[in-house]
Amino acid sequence: MNKAVFIDRDGVVNSDEGHYYVFRRADFIFNPDIEKSILLLKDAGFKIILITNQGGVAKGEYTTKDVEGLHEYMQFHLKAKGAEFDAIYYCPHHDSVSDCDCRKPKPGMLLKAFDEVCIDANQSYLIGDAQRDVDAGKAAGLKACFKVDKNTSIYRIVSEIISLSE
Repeated sequence: MNKAVFIDRDGVVNSDEGHYYVFRRADFIFNPDIEKSILLLKDAGFKIILITNQGGVAKGEYTTKDVEGLHEYMQFHLKAKGAEFDAIYYCPHHDSVSDCDCRKPKPGMLLKAFDEVCIDANQSYLIGDAQRDVDAGKAAGLKACFKVDKNTSIYRIVSEIISLSE
């Protein structure tokens, strides 16, 4: 079984300042220290898993192709630093359109990762910028969940996670 850190995307990995939805490459800007933070976690033996609600798909604002293209772009840039995600999960649903088990605060994306990436919830953590992120992590039984300020560095929280896991 693997230990993991689940990380929300918009507001945590990248800035969402000035955007309700981030789906264009031109609007995607990495938050400070994200590559350094991911590398620190990888060096500590964690699988790094992105989990993101993408309700704009259900609302017709953009497509799954847009989401996947943006994730390819993100991974390409992170991989150049050795900091790519080990897995990416996104929920294309929105409560105003249809119900699902994967949209945070529900734990569906995390539970799927538990099975597909062999994750041990008791050794795993979550970093998000919204209460729904934390609620999803708690519902999945993670060891600890951290809520950070939007569009800031997660490096301090990453250091704390590594200390807790030792």
